[in-house]
Amino acid sequence: MSTITFEVDDSVGILALDNGPKNPITSEMVHEITDMLNDVRSSSDIRGLVMASRGERFFSIGLDLPQLIDLERDDFAAFFNSFNRLCIDLYSLPVPTIAAVNGHAIAGGCILALCCDQRYASNGRLLMGLNEVKLGVPLPYPTDRMLHQLVGARNAYEIAASGDFYGPEPLLKMGFVDKIIDPELLMEKAVSRARELGACPGGGLSKIKEYRVRPVVEDIWTELEASEAYFVERWYSDEVRKQLRDAISKF
Repeated sequence: MSTITFEVDDSVGILALDNGPKNPITSEMVHEITDMLNDVRSSSDIRGLVMASRGERFFSIGLDLPQLIDLERDDFAAFFNSFNRLCIDLYSLPVPTIAAVNGHAIAGGCILALCCDQRYASNGRLLMGLNEVKLGVPLPYPTDRMLHQLVGARNAYEIAASGDFYGPEPLLKMGFVDKIIDPELLMEKAVSRARELGACPGGGLSKIKEYRVRPVVEDIWTELEASEAYFVERWYSDEVRKQLRDAISKF
């Protein structure tokens, strides 16, 4: 069974995470989103993309820890590799991308939203954050670089070092989200914005995006292999295994 849905609404692709109430990110979801992004990249008809969730409480709870905890090291390394490359693909997609965040976006779920060009958040009960440090691992290096570009060094350090979750107003103040919107209008506004940006004539907008993301992506590639090796090493340390199992008990 698929973990996402995808439809096109008048030149705007709408990707909805659809993996149960909490939308955990599995290896299947990573591969399905990657394939979908490849289709968007090669399509001349899709001029914008909205990433959303079919659930009401969670955009995504993050990586599927119960699925990942017992993987052999090489299998987890392959998953982590594919997740990071998905993030780079989404971040550098040449069409405008809007995350319509209608529920909690935690850890890996927050990362997916971060990879989009803009984030529209519901003004309901919603928390977003990157709590990796509380599990004993650093942010994935692509995430760290994208976060610094988005919110600046001071806010990026606070978000990453605290591991805290934030509501809509603090997220807006830090520049992590672009707008706070009533839940019933969230998708309409996100799709409208993606369509508006995608309608810009010629290739000007895609080149503007390329200028913005290219230095970050180039930086990521210089450190990606070493940073992934360090993350995997930490993931299999005794300290982190204990934290992961405690987290799974609340998953």
